[in-house]
Amino acid sequence: MADRILVLDAGTTSTRAMIFAPDGTMEAVAQEELTQHYPRPAWVEHDASEIWTKTLACARQVTGEAAGAIAAIGITNQRETVVAWDRHTGEPLARAIVWQDRRTAQFCADMKDYGHEAAVQQRTGLLLDPYFSGTKMRWMLDHDETVQAAAQNGALAFGTVESWLVYKLSGGAHLSDASNASRTQLLALDGAQFDEDLCELFGVPRAALPEVVDTHGSLATSEPEWLGRAIPICGLAGDQQAATIGQGCLGFGETKATYGTGAFVLTNMGQAIPRSDHRLLGTVLYQQDGVRTYAIEGSCFVAGSLVQYLRDQLGLIGSAAETEELARSIEDSGEVVIVPALAGLGAPHWKPDARGVISGLSFASGRAQIARAALEAMAHQTHDLASAFAADGAPWCRLNIDGGMSVNDWMAQDLANILDLPVERPDFVETTALGAAILAAVGCGLFATLDDAAPAMRGGTRCFAAEMAKDVRDARLARYAKALAAA
Repeated sequence: MADRILVLDAGTTSTRAMIFAPDGTMEAVAQEELTQHYPRPAWVEHDASEIWTKTLACARQVTGEAAGAIAAIGITNQRETVVAWDRHTGEPLARAIVWQDRRTAQFCADMKDYGHEAAVQQRTGLLLDPYFSGTKMRWMLDHDETVQAAAQNGALAFGTVESWLVYKLSGGAHLSDASNASRTQLLALDGAQFDEDLCELFGVPRAALPEVVDTHGSLATSEPEWLGRAIPICGLAGDQQAATIGQGCLGFGETKATYGTGAFVLTNMGQAIPRSDHRLLGTVLYQQDGVRTYAIEGSCFVAGSLVQYLRDQLGLIGSAAETEELARSIEDSGEVVIVPALAGLGAPHWKPDARGVISGLSFASGRAQIARAALEAMAHQTHDLASAFAADGAPWCRLNIDGGMSVNDWMAQDLANILDLPVERPDFVETTALGAAILAAVGCGLFATLDDAAPAMRGGTRCFAAEMAKDVRDARLARYAKALAAA
């Protein structure tokens, strides 16, 4: 009996393929780095063909001759990144514009000046910011002649990365799951399909957009040529929604934070459409049989990428793992504070023109102080989000963490200290891929429900309890608030 799940995890810096057993054990993994293109300051692009070819190569590597054991494919992906392709040839029309890209900041500012933000937030749960997909699509239409021509002759297809991969795998199915579609600003949270009025507002042709489908179920089927036989595609979700499911946050109020390239916090809000008065986001968590479960979300644009910046741009560390050793080597940061606004500030501030700040430097400041301040910035940003969530009526009682940075024990403890909450980390921190596996396992019938699949496929956890004195915590937060004002 085929009972393995093939997960394709198309991230920002790399793409991977993994095989999961029904008990959640990851049996194989292959990974390829993705080329980052920075044609201008604040512009970030990917080659969509590279995403496809490297994802396929990884999938072939892990399946090998064992394609017959694969019951279903699950896909999770970097959200908000936009691909434009020719629906007849299946070839990209331009480089993909990545979620980190800020080129549409002025367009967003103009829409705010025209008074559109309140209505957009009410309908979509999202604010007017370059982060989201709709303005990226509009930019392509305004500035790329190839995309313009495809739109005029009816050949243009727009999609986020999961949509692009499904199109290539299936030989032409043009669809997007509800979790990814809810990140475009073109889907009303209570609308089944992309909204004509929102498409008109953003200037994006509705005909170029995919069909919106469930996050799990019989969604599409791969062509036999790719993996040796046709395999059903049964799970699709944006990376942060997938991680929430992988953390088992299936009950109202349960919260997870993923620390990867950025930091993303989601709280399960059940089937009530979330509304925020504190500049958090409403989003679709998952959808089954047309019924949606929602989440409220806070997004910080810079997390692991700050450590990468210290390594690659400043040369202060040789590897990310060094940060924990350096942080432990000193009693405190010597009042050095970092505000990691290298790509602007996300929630709850939403300041795309903000820039990073390192404050409190003295002759006593060295590598260790700066590395420790970089890790402390994760807790400071998360505390900002915790305050906003609580003000919106969604206080946290525990925080489940995951992502590449979460393996740093010092950072996990610092989060517990600054939040004054228990922080729980799974033994298997790749919860984004696990979430896609859980969705696909339910979608293909290996489990009846998500509530059945999540506990069966999740492993053990470790808990970090707060142990910081209140006066120390308050002093840290006061220094961060001062530095934040300067950003």
